[in-house]
Amino acid sequence: MSKGRAEAAAGAPGILLRYLQEQNRPYSAQDVFGNLQREHGLGKAVVVKALEQLAQQGKIKEKIYGKQKIYFADQDQFDMVSDADLQGLDAKIVALTAKVQSLQQSCRHMEAELKELTSALTTPEMQKEIQELKNECAGYTERLKNIKAATNHVTPEEKEQVYRERQRYCKEWRKRKRMATELFDAVLEGYPKSKKQFFEEVGIETDEDYNVTLPDP
Repeated sequence: MSKGRAEAAAGAPGILLRYLQEQNRPYSAQDVFGNLQREHGLGKAVVVKALEQLAQQGKIKEKIYGKQKIYFADQDQFDMVSDADLQGLDAKIVALTAKVQSLQQSCRHMEAELKELTSALTTPEMQKEIQELKNECAGYTERLKNIKAATNHVTPEEKEQVYRERQRYCKEWRKRKRMATELFDAVLEGYPKSKKQFFEEVGIETDEDYNVTLPDP
């Protein structure tokens, strides 16, 4: 065993005795090991041995439940507590619990307020955004002014006329495309080559060649 481990093992009984007296509640060896291992670096075997040693010396009490041993401080060393003292402690616990709940509620309110403040714009950021909105509004105002001042407005009647002409031209386009398709199909019935070769030899250009799509009616 290294010197450091030997010193830890030698000091283990004192550490465990003080811990059990301060906590004044029952623990298994595994519980004590888990609670003190990180702080004191005590191995489980050292903890088990120290607890058994303390129990043999009568410094702590040991109870066996099935296969498990439970260790706790000797209650004879503590002063007797009267019913009045217990009631006083209960009242103090209730008061402290209420205080804790109140503080927790206050903490939640402050956290919510802090979150709201941190998510809000700072004064410089707000000033910058206001200026950007003013510039945007000025641009829209100028655009609206130019539109109102323009002399080439399209009247509803002119708009309707353009729409009707578009419908007429699209209808004619659709009609002529159908006629051409029927004519090509008739020619291709006796043509020995493919449709693509026929179009290339005759020099026919289709809407698809120029990525043109017939508008919806």
